[in-house]
Amino acid sequence: MKMKTALSLVAAAVALLSHSAFAQDKSRAEVKEETKKAVKAGETKAGEGQPGAKAEAGKSTQTRAERKADAAKAVKAGDTKAGEGSPDSAKVKSTKDRAERKAEAAAAVKAGETKAGEGQPGQKK
Repeated sequence: MKMKTALSLVAAAVALLSHSAFAQDKSRAEVKEETKKAVKAGETKAGEGQPGAKAEAGKSTQTRAERKADAAKAVKAGDTKAGEGSPDSAKVKSTKDRAERKAEAAAAVKAGETKAGEGQPGQKK
C-alpha cells in the first residue's frame, strides 16, 4: 500500500513539474501579430506555402477569349485533343478481333506463359 501511495505522489509531482517545461515564451496573440506583420511586409505569403517564398505573378498576356480561341484552333488542327490528356494518348486500333485475342490469351495460359486472372506473369497468388 505504501508503495502505491509513493508512486502516486511521484507521478503527481512529475506531472506538475513537467507542465512548466512545455510553456511557451510568447502568447498566441503575440504569435498571430508577428505573422500578420510578416505577411504585410512580404516576408511570407498568406495561406499555405513556404515561409519566405514570394508569390508568383499569375497574370496572363492573353485574354480568356484569346486563350479559348487558341485552344479551339489547336484541337481543330489536330495538335491536341479536346478534353484532358495528351495528344500521344490517342487510342490505338487493334489489328486483331476479340476472338483472336481471347484465343491467344487462352493459349498463353495453357502453355504456362501467364496465369489466368489479373496477376503479373511469374507472380504467385
